[in-house]
Amino acid sequence: MREPVIKMKEINPANPPAPLDDAARAEIAGLALRQRKANGVLMSAINFVGGQVEDGLKMLPAAARGQIDELARAALRQSYDLASRSRRGMGQNIGSDRVHKLIGTLSGALGGFGGLPTAIAELPVATTVIFRAVHHVAVEYGEDPHAEETRMECLAVFGAGGPGSGDDGIDTAFIGARLSISGAAVNGLISKVAPKFAAVLSQKLAAQAVPVLGAAAGAGTNYAFVNYYVAMAHVHFGLRRLARIYGEEPVADAFHAALAAGKLPQT
Repeated sequence: MREPVIKMKEINPANPPAPLDDAARAEIAGLALRQRKANGVLMSAINFVGGQVEDGLKMLPAAARGQIDELARAALRQSYDLASRSRRGMGQNIGSDRVHKLIGTLSGALGGFGGLPTAIAELPVATTVIFRAVHHVAVEYGEDPHAEETRMECLAVFGAGGPGSGDDGIDTAFIGARLSISGAAVNGLISKVAPKFAAVLSQKLAAQAVPVLGAAAGAGTNYAFVNYYVAMAHVHFGLRRLARIYGEEPVADAFHAALAAGKLPQT
């Protein structure tokens, strides 16, 4: 995947972006708040079902730890291929965040019932549910449901940090970027986001490692993960929609300022 293109500013653009008004700034601040809350909820869920985040990988067998990155890549690739097809036929009636959370919860419970083997087998299902939920959010914000670029943008959401990542979540370099659409570009983007997604999956597997008890943990983590990535999708595609109106740089700058303001101590 080529890096997002840095475009020269037009001196006198034919259709200049609108200046950010108070309503737009308030919407951007709301997206920043949504991202902070999503991170907090995800961390709380992981800590509840799987112990301390940094200890999650230690709870897994060495063989499983070595497979996680490749499992993440394979699950993302499969989800990318299935996303648009799953919206056809009866699938077009499954479209709300609530329904995706319910399906993810049931899938996690079944996956965790048999311990680590069934948890690993369930990973592609959980990833596809999350990807489809993200794709649904993209369409809500005006993205073309059938465009491959939309699915590429959904992949970018999977690179939105996660527990213990220490980053700011959404990569705003993608909000207005024109992504190269090719097989190599898809594989390149998957390679970029898979390590962050693998870190999230390691916590899920650790929580589901104990048979039967893992069913409850699997249900809880899947619900938290769908909730987290849906929230990140609202942030990502909300910023993209605003960037189409107000321009990429002002929107990204305002978003980063809102995130920074949220980290300051209250006085």
